[in-house]
Amino acid sequence: MNTALVLLHDEEGHPRLATTHRGDQHLTMGVPAILARYEQAAGKVAQTRIIVDREGMAAGFLAELVAAGRTVVTVLRMDQYAGLESFTEVGTFVPLEHDRQGKLIREVAAACFALPLPDQPGASLPLRVALVRDLRRQVPCQLEKEPPRRWDADLNLLEQAWWEDGWQASPTPVAPTTPKLIPIVTTAATIDAITLAQTYGRRWPAQENIIRDYLLALGLDTNHGYTKTAVVNSEVAKRRTALEQRLATLRRWTVSARGRYQRATVLSGRLRKQAKAHGETLYRGLNERMFVLEEQGMADHLVRREIKERKAAIDAELQGLWQRVYRVEARQDQDWRKQERYCREQREVLRALEDLASKEREMFELDNRKDQVMTVCKVALVNLVMWTRDHYFPLTYAHATWKRLAPFFHLPGRVTRGPGAVSVELRPFNDRQLNHDLVALCERVNQASLHLPDGRQLLFSVTPVFDRQKRRPDCALASTDSTEGCPSIFCRGDRQRGRKLLE
Repeated sequence: MNTALVLLHDEEGHPRLATTHRGDQHLTMGVPAILARYEQAAGKVAQTRIIVDREGMAAGFLAELVAAGRTVVTVLRMDQYAGLESFTEVGTFVPLEHDRQGKLIREVAAACFALPLPDQPGASLPLRVALVRDLRRQVPCQLEKEPPRRWDADLNLLEQAWWEDGWQASPTPVAPTTPKLIPIVTTAATIDAITLAQTYGRRWPAQENIIRDYLLALGLDTNHGYTKTAVVNSEVAKRRTALEQRLATLRRWTVSARGRYQRATVLSGRLRKQAKAHGETLYRGLNERMFVLEEQGMADHLVRREIKERKAAIDAELQGLWQRVYRVEARQDQDWRKQERYCREQREVLRALEDLASKEREMFELDNRKDQVMTVCKVALVNLVMWTRDHYFPLTYAHATWKRLAPFFHLPGRVTRGPGAVSVELRPFNDRQLNHDLVALCERVNQASLHLPDGRQLLFSVTPVFDRQKRRPDCALASTDSTEGCPSIFCRGDRQRGRKLLE
């Protein structure tokens, strides 16, 4: 089942809210919804600065957030710019990041970008940009001074015969490359390019680490609803429809271009024959006229003048005929090139359709009402675990993940409730280092003098050995019975058996 997770977290990576949706839901729909839900649940307005993935880079979406008084930090999509020439006021590139050997791997420069607003023709949203140039990643580029080349210019004469049966395509040559450009944009009025790049750079590891280390480990990517209906993947369907329409159009254009080429070929041949035959007839008559004038004894200079005048008239007449031939042949050549281009683009569209089909995932419409409830509970659990780790675990656990912390939260023990305190006795590990950390954890909790909501103090301790009579292998948690005032053990099997053990 393919689901989408919309996660709202703070600057340190602590999750605030997460919602699950259909896998093809766009982020521009999920962000406003999760912000509104968070503000309603928290009773306060979220932070004015929002750092969002490049999927949220839509002009209308950004304009709405700016109108609401929020500042957005995101990344331009690849189809929204075409290199450095797409930006204005580009500053000087300065070092941003070095590798362990001190080699420069990233540099940044400040710039400006005008994002067109589709709903307002001629209007644009001004953005400040931190142009990050990744020197480790190279992308193809087109040299400015290099003239455009045909798609088969690198092939020999035999390989260029794409109209022949059995023609086999070969890979295109390696294109020239340039360092990858990562334009990080913000709607803020003023920026510092280095600060902006570092601000967005911290978002990715914080988000990915929290998803990998806590949310996936607790099953937040699992759908808890019971109703699901197979539906069409809307994003894939839109791309497939566009590609199929393009393929049908190219095929129709190919047939039309081939028909026009064939008709132009026949017409040019017929016109060429007619022009040639008419020219031969006119020049034959001119020769006969010259012989007649010579037989009549006309002076040579008069014969030459008349013949010259007649030849000029014949050339003018023939020029019109041959111009028509040339125009038809020009259309013939144009239709030939169109047919060639349409054949090439058909292959490209067919490849795109096959790639789309191979990557398509099954999509379901989810009843995610239970999902949202479970998600809120899990996010609360994650925040509780991270808060406990940050405040009471030893410093060596500052970056510990759920996998490392889970044994501490799964420890069996016994809870004793008293009038002024609640004591938690934990069973130790079979590992000396873990026991050392467990003792330190209990000491830090006791030194903090934590109190429960009812005012009783919370005390932690490590009990090396439990009373064998009071311990069962399936015992998970100890508590105090509210009616008898004595400790009782909650077992996975039966509570009554736990009471009998104490008796």
